[in-house]
Amino acid sequence: MAGIYNLKMFSKNSRQAAIDDFNVAVLIPCYNEELTVGQVIADFRKELPNAVIYVFDNNSTDRTTEVAEKAGAVVVRERRQGKGFVVQSMFRKIDADIYVMIDGDSTYPASDVRRLIEPVANDEADMVVGSRLHEGSRGSFKRLNLWGNRLFLSTLNIAFGVHLNDILSGYRVFSREFVKTVSLIGGGFEVETELTIKALEARFRVVEVPVNLTVRPEGSFSKIRHFRDGLRILGTIFALVRDYKPLTTFGIAALVVITAACIPGGIVIDDYLRTNAVLHYSCAVLAVGMTLIGGLLFNAGLILHCMTRRIREVEYQIRTNLIADHSTGREKARRQAG
Repeated sequence: MAGIYNLKMFSKNSRQAAIDDFNVAVLIPCYNEELTVGQVIADFRKELPNAVIYVFDNNSTDRTTEVAEKAGAVVVRERRQGKGFVVQSMFRKIDADIYVMIDGDSTYPASDVRRLIEPVANDEADMVVGSRLHEGSRGSFKRLNLWGNRLFLSTLNIAFGVHLNDILSGYRVFSREFVKTVSLIGGGFEVETELTIKALEARFRVVEVPVNLTVRPEGSFSKIRHFRDGLRILGTIFALVRDYKPLTTFGIAALVVITAACIPGGIVIDDYLRTNAVLHYSCAVLAVGMTLIGGLLFNAGLILHCMTRRIREVEYQIRTNLIADHSTGREKARRQAG
């Protein structure tokens, strides 16, 4: 993975950018957040007075939409249940230069938003992650959540050979080029993992900025189901490793199978060395069969690796053309407005 992305750490000393010159959209996915969404909107309105704030309601059964509208946000409804579907809808429907995505639970500080926007505004990043697990952060994590985050983080870092600090943060800033070219599939809480992996594999520039996580206000509850959503996140990581690194995936499987074939093969060899005859024909058949399966797995990985590489080249060209089209369209619109 080295060399296909730029990973930096931005601190509070990062240089200022002319953020107010950009069309900024604040995107807030919500499901039953009536206790907190009003405060989130107010906090971000204070920090980004020129931004348009959107609340994407995901079938809330409380007064989330009423509170959001009263606070001055534009409310958009997404009927497909799941945060991933909400993010897909956000990216498809909203047009802006810079996108800020923030959970509606009031656990992320709005005061840090300009530090997160700066790398994108300065054209130094395509996705900025508000890292809750960075050494410069202070987080109010429950023990189970912390263990889960570290498990997923370690799995991804090992699989993709990177050194990220937080892959599940709901506090992110995106460039227009990223939003309009990334393709999302997951419909649930695995969306942050998918965003991170696809950003790395598509060679987008990823930046982490330390932020502090606060506790939810009393009466507000997390919507994450730890066991079910944890399995979905792990499944997403493994599925994307298989899709983006088929040679590694099938190569490891081939190595495991061929190594296991050494057990029955060793028995056959031991028989032959001692008696000059094959006494365990079943072991011989098993060893040969497992070796052939291992070879087939490796060949499958090699073929898929070549196909994936070609597909990436095509996707890169398509993305480059889309970015050029978007840039040309924005320039024309600005000239007409001027």
